[in-house]
Amino acid sequence: MKRTIYIITSLFLSSVAGWSQEPAWSRFTANIGVGAANPVHETGSRLDTGVSFTGGAGINFTSHLGLTGELTYNSLGVNHATLQALEFPNGEMRLWAFTANPVVRLNRSGRVDCYLIGGGGVYHRTMEFSQPVVATYTAYDPFFGIFYPVAVPANQVLSSYSTTAGGLNIGGGISVKVGRGNTKVYVESRYHHMFSNPATNILPVTFGVRW
Repeated sequence: MKRTIYIITSLFLSSVAGWSQEPAWSRFTANIGVGAANPVHETGSRLDTGVSFTGGAGINFTSHLGLTGELTYNSLGVNHATLQALEFPNGEMRLWAFTANPVVRLNRSGRVDCYLIGGGGVYHRTMEFSQPVVATYTAYDPFFGIFYPVAVPANQVLSSYSTTAGGLNIGGGISVKVGRGNTKVYVESRYHHMFSNPATNILPVTFGVRW
């Protein structure tokens, strides 16, 4: 009987010691990043590479599985060939995305972690064509007490339209822990597909910080 109690007690203490040695991980997570938005497929034949901004927050259910809600903004210019064909001086596509994304982390508590991420949500795309103009504003000089005209460069919108539709995204990345806390720097690539007509497809490469 004493031997049995000793074995059970030893196993219990070993388990507690093992739990206390497990690397800590945070229940909540947040991220912010910036990168290059690359147009692909038919979208790539009309747009140039632009910029991408991402911010998100979420919850970790376990050390390997989480859910992140994200707001993504992408701005891409219309390429020269398309502008010539449409006879517009300038053009830009702005793409907003509000998505919910499950995340699978392979080594969440390690210094280097690889992860898979993907999900879906609502995408809002705005196409805008413009031309450069010179606008005149009235400025005031407090020293002389006079008002005077000032010419500044501006853009005149010639045509603009927006569309909202559902979309999906999928990708992955690598994160590296910084210091002793839960802060990590990461790089990821994710494919976004918006169910617009025609479809909008971009592949942002993002560099950022995650907590």
